[in-house]
Amino acid sequence: MSDTVPAALATPAVELPMPSAAPRLLPRPGDAAPRFTLRRGALGCVGVALIIGVLAYCSFNLGVLLVLGSFGSTAVIMFTFPDIHFAQPRSVVGGHVICTAVGLAALALAGPAWWVLALAAGVACALMMVTRTMHPPAGSNPVIVFLVAPKWSFVLFPTLCGALVMVAVAVPYHRACRRAYPAYWY
Repeated sequence: MSDTVPAALATPAVELPMPSAAPRLLPRPGDAAPRFTLRRGALGCVGVALIIGVLAYCSFNLGVLLVLGSFGSTAVIMFTFPDIHFAQPRSVVGGHVICTAVGLAALALAGPAWWVLALAAGVACALMMVTRTMHPPAGSNPVIVFLVAPKWSFVLFPTLCGALVMVAVAVPYHRACRRAYPAYWY
C-alpha cells in the first residue's frame, strides 16, 4: 500500500477566520499574559475577600461548615474571570458536587489506596467533561475527601451549600459592579 495520497484527494489545510466575538481559548505565539486594570484588580480582590469572608463567617460563627479548601481557587476564578465557562454557576456547583461525590464513592467502595485516589480524580474529571460542568478547582475535591475521610453528608455541607452560597454572593456582586454574570445558568 502506498503512503502517497492522489492529487485529486489531497486538500490543502485551510485556516478559517475566527469570528471576532469568539473568545480564544489558547494563546497564540507571541501573546503576552493578560493585563488587568487597577479597577478590575480591586473588584476581584474585594469579591474574593467577600465570598471567603461569608463562607468563613458561616463556618466559624454560625456552626455551619461551608469552607472547603478548593473554594479559594473557585473564588479567584469567579471574581477575576466571571465570563469564562469555569466561573459559571453550572460549573461551580456541578463540578464541586460531582468531584466530591466521586471521591466519597471511591473511598467507600475501594478504600484509601493511592491508586483509588488517582482513579477517582480521573473519573471525576471525565464526569465533569461529559456533564459540561468542568471546574478545575473542584478537581482537588477527591484529594480533600481522601485526606479528611468525611461522611456522605460532606456532599451537602460544605460542598453543595458552600458552592450555592458562592453563586448567591457572586450574582449580586457582579451586577452591582455592572458586570454581566452569569453568562448562562445551564
